[in-house]
Amino acid sequence: MTLFSALEELQETTLKAITGCLRRLEYLSGLQDREGAYNHWGFARVYGDLRAKKALADAHRIMLSRILSTPIRSLEQDVQESSQEAGTSPGTYLERLNASHTRLLPPTPGAGSGRHLSSVLHALLSLRKNPKEGPNPPA
Repeated sequence: MTLFSALEELQETTLKAITGCLRRLEYLSGLQDREGAYNHWGFARVYGDLRAKKALADAHRIMLSRILSTPIRSLEQDVQESSQEAGTSPGTYLERLNASHTRLLPPTPGAGSGRHLSSVLHALLSLRKNPKEGPNPPA
């Protein structure tokens, strides 16, 4: 018997071990096959195939929503952490995400989520290419 739901287990163990929201989004999208179905052998073994797939889909939608509601300044810091975790420069990391942003979406994203994610990634990439100090520079 498990103490956590599949979603709680995923959030409290697997996703907590991954640095950066953008890296978590990449991880979750990477668990999808070409048809958008999630596959995670260990989770399916513990929670059953249907509960595992539902937890992965829910976590994916939650992570996308979290990213889309995060201020750009905070996402700039996340880019630093996520790119370091990915072993690449922030610019290269953002270019890779921007080029494949549709792959990062869950199978049934909310209305406008794809465009919103695209605009967020584009804004982050533009800020990286054209840094300007504003009235409130990052600490």
